[in-house]
Amino acid sequence: MAREFVHYGIHFLVPLLLSVIFYKKQCLKSYLIFLSAFIIDLDHLTATPLFDPLRCSIDFHPLHSYLAISLYFSLLVPSKTRLIGIGLCIHIIADGFDCLLM
Repeated sequence: MAREFVHYGIHFLVPLLLSVIFYKKQCLKSYLIFLSAFIIDLDHLTATPLFDPLRCSIDFHPLHSYLAISLYFSLLVPSKTRLIGIGLCIHIIADGFDCLLM
């Protein structure tokens, strides 16, 4: 139960807090961009079985590979890609904590 709370707390609450604290004027827009990072979970559709609660997604799924993760962190540098980069990095951090708590 704690694992799910941490995982989904990072996925939903951390982006909300960042939006409220750092992007006050565009709070809703930034929050929705952060949440749009869930799109990378489409790579879970390539796995068999589709869902395995004991599987660590980091470096298992293509969009959760170390190469992809390095790209996500590089998106933090240019201001035009920073919001999606933050969302993707939060997503990977949430999945990383999930792996640690397994």
